[in-house]
Amino acid sequence: MRNKKTCFGVIIGTRAYFNSELAKDVRKQLLKSIEEEGYEYVILPEDATPTGSSSIETREDGLKCAELFRKHRDEIDGIIVSLPNFGFEIGIINAISVADLHVPVLVQACDDENDKVDLDSRRDAFCGKISVCNNLYQYGIPFTDTTLHTYSIYDPLLKKDLNKFAAVCRVVNGLKHARIGQIGTRPLGFNTCRASEKLLQASGITVVPADLSEVLFAAQKIEDNDPALLAHMEKIEGYAHIPDNYRDKLKTQAKFGLAVEQWVEVNQVDAVAIQCWDSLEINYGCAPCITMSMLSDKNIPAACETDIAGAVSMLALTLASNEPAALADWNNNFAEQRNKCVCTHCGNFPRKFVGNNDIKLGPLGVLGRTLGKVRTFGAVYAKVSEGPFTFFRISTDDPRGTIKAYLGEGKMTNDPYGMDGCIVVTEVDNLQKLMKYICKNGFEHHVALVRADVAEIVQEAIESYLGWELYVHE
Repeated sequence: MRNKKTCFGVIIGTRAYFNSELAKDVRKQLLKSIEEEGYEYVILPEDATPTGSSSIETREDGLKCAELFRKHRDEIDGIIVSLPNFGFEIGIINAISVADLHVPVLVQACDDENDKVDLDSRRDAFCGKISVCNNLYQYGIPFTDTTLHTYSIYDPLLKKDLNKFAAVCRVVNGLKHARIGQIGTRPLGFNTCRASEKLLQASGITVVPADLSEVLFAAQKIEDNDPALLAHMEKIEGYAHIPDNYRDKLKTQAKFGLAVEQWVEVNQVDAVAIQCWDSLEINYGCAPCITMSMLSDKNIPAACETDIAGAVSMLALTLASNEPAALADWNNNFAEQRNKCVCTHCGNFPRKFVGNNDIKLGPLGVLGRTLGKVRTFGAVYAKVSEGPFTFFRISTDDPRGTIKAYLGEGKMTNDPYGMDGCIVVTEVDNLQKLMKYICKNGFEHHVALVRADVAEIVQEAIESYLGWELYVHE
């Protein structure tokens, strides 16, 4: 999902007694818009059906389209149904149901113009869209609606809806086939990071575990003159400032990071949760924060404290936005400003999320006091710059046998705050209401954040396609 272009299966619906030139025009402009936004498509040839312009009307037309879609099953991420006119639902519903792709569906319909409603020019797509959606509902096929019920195929809203739908497809398909790496066991003091692999698997999310010792032994086997290691050391130096008194720890840190990245690549995981303390610091001698930060910065979300559900939450936001997500604690009140909260972690925020280049490495603050600063080196110190953000968290509710989630948006501020590690001062409307919801419903203290407004996209993916319980905070 990270490396492929989004591809749409395109259906042009029609009825034969409408003007076929209207369908030809819609086909041309829709495909042009899809290409201009950087997406690919699969569509019947213009002459494949009696009505022309790729438009389908009968069951036989639908079966031709279904056969084409099945041939491209591994390419198609979503289906777009466009109605130049009323459309005939029989062909459309057969194309989608027989193809059996189980991908998101977008239904778009075109405006009539008040001075063009004679028999040669009218569309009636306003009514036809209701019929198509009714059929999708009857067949149990979830779908996404456009911003307006109908609009011109030349309206700028079309591209906005295409981009939103593409993001919904990324979230749905990305999560349904996600592989979440788990490096190490859950730390003893973090019952809150428990998660049910079985509930996740029921939604298509596979957990791929590895004992921490496997990665540590792989790191220790890396030769000091390994070209890959030297290159990784350069990447770290270019990513964050390293204080002179810790430079001798760079090689140790880089070996661990390289071992993790190689494990991620070999096991084809989309996100990873790492046992970040305190076995790693005691038995190997560094903190993994810079490794997690750099992975997340490449859109491979990395969650600390082996928080598998947190990694899934980060992945959802990254898929929705194509931007790196961070994992943080809802950690501190901000004086008596009750809609503000200081979100922190020891030091795993990705640089693009931080929003500035003032990033340096240092020891873990809490563990450094008990284990020593040298062996806990590797935490990222950064203060996040202001901007919008979306927050999201899933939790596997084992007693109720379901996955639940909450979602909302807020803003990050430039308020100073004197704490080490990664710091972001957030402001969320009705924050006290949100905190009551989190506490009353058994959610964890971790939350995923992304520097983008993508709540609508995540909401659509969950409510229409994934079927998880969702609270949207307002």
